[in-house]
Amino acid sequence: MSQKRQRLLIGFILTLIIVGILDTAYLTLHYLDGSISSLSCSVGIFSDCGRVLTSVYSRIFGIPLAVIGLVYYTILLQLFIFSHRTKKTVFIYGLFLVSTIGLLASIYFMYLQLFVLKTLCLMCSISALTSFLLYLCIRIGYWRAYQALVLKKIELLYRYIVKPIFFTINPEFLHERFLHLGATLGASRFLTSLTAPVFRYKNKTLAQKLHGVSFPNPIGLSAGYDYEARWARFSGSVGFGFTTVGTISNLPFAGNKKPRLGRLPRSKALLANKGFRNPGAKEVIKRLQGKAFDIPVGISIGRTNRADIDTQKLAIADIVAAFEQFESSRVQNAYYELNISCPNLKKGVDFYALKDLAPLLKAVQALKIKQPIFVKMPIDKTDKHSLNMVEAIHKHHFAGVIFGNLQKDRNHPSLVPQEVARMGKGNFSGKPTYERSNELILATYRAFKKDITIVGCGGIFSAQDAYEKIIRGASLLQLITGMIYEGPQCMTQINRGLVDLLKKNGFSYISQAVGSMVQK
Repeated sequence: MSQKRQRLLIGFILTLIIVGILDTAYLTLHYLDGSISSLSCSVGIFSDCGRVLTSVYSRIFGIPLAVIGLVYYTILLQLFIFSHRTKKTVFIYGLFLVSTIGLLASIYFMYLQLFVLKTLCLMCSISALTSFLLYLCIRIGYWRAYQALVLKKIELLYRYIVKPIFFTINPEFLHERFLHLGATLGASRFLTSLTAPVFRYKNKTLAQKLHGVSFPNPIGLSAGYDYEARWARFSGSVGFGFTTVGTISNLPFAGNKKPRLGRLPRSKALLANKGFRNPGAKEVIKRLQGKAFDIPVGISIGRTNRADIDTQKLAIADIVAAFEQFESSRVQNAYYELNISCPNLKKGVDFYALKDLAPLLKAVQALKIKQPIFVKMPIDKTDKHSLNMVEAIHKHHFAGVIFGNLQKDRNHPSLVPQEVARMGKGNFSGKPTYERSNELILATYRAFKKDITIVGCGGIFSAQDAYEKIIRGASLLQLITGMIYEGPQCMTQINRGLVDLLKKNGFSYISQAVGSMVQK
């Protein structure tokens, strides 16, 4: 909402409060002089004010409702004045609470008039309409504070009720159900319109245009969650600024042996061992082509996880074939990711050595893809080796790198040993990746500055987590584990918190903060 419209709405709220005060003061005066039954609106075809205002329902504990109404509007006026003078959220929350009480009371008293007394009081109806309009206008006029309150309620509901229930259910079963739920919601504009007002968050402070792609906010859904291409049209309505489908391979793969997912709550981590489980490029193209998206959608591509793709040459040909399928399709993806770092694939082929990485980069570069390509990096390599890989990626004109993928060290200090002991085969996302991801982001930015775009991924649970990656050099961010542990409101809360942190530290736009730790 523009500032001009907001000022007009705030003025309208003040006008409504004054109307309410005048209405209830008028009725109160008639109560005091004993003329309440002789009001000019007292008798008509559809109304009888005298009957309503002298009924047993017109008083609470002997106090006339008009007097209570006058007190109600006076309190609203005081809260309104204090909220503007002090700018304190507590007074805005007071407006929300008191206006809610007023709305509920008005609904009850209108019910009494219509269905019990079976007649209306014009002045009472004006007060009820005023209360209803105030309820709506206060929430629209103070939307930022109201959204924060709603998000906090969702957070508490998720933390204390929903998550404890969800965490008793098999994680892969639950994941699949949510993928299909996202597909159902994303297919309906009406259904997404129900979630978008609460979760979608736009602020010019967070908007960026990178490599020709406009990102409304820096928080993206990481590859690994939407491996069935179900959430591409839904992610934006829960607060994401971009979303990655995949990782997708040239040929389908059913996944590694179950169990493939696990939760480590005390470690704030997830175990993953899907091994690029996905329906294959051909099927994903069927699901996505011809569809429009409200945020940038990326396709993460990796090699098919099959034993017969056991040489570098075969793996490169397989990856190139996946890119070619998407390039010849009508899928409107804004960017690609090249995932070379998944630790859960069949062994024998990887691209960590520069002599193996260069041919892959050259083969993909030869496709002359217009969309930017970001390379998903491992986090278990040394700084020197990682920077050498980034140098090769930059040399082949790729847009950027993503730091990074899963934590392979099962003895990492952030992991609770008792939780790890219960886990099967696989590697870890979430907090165990946070520190190393930050180190590699910082090292890469120091070496390349903004010559290459860095996407920070790993261990983001809060706005502060996100901010730490940004000031180290990340222009964009990705998460999965944070959403699962914190709730569906997590992305919006992070975006809102980022705006506050940026302003607090003197930045007008997120781009100014990127790498500011190095610039100092």
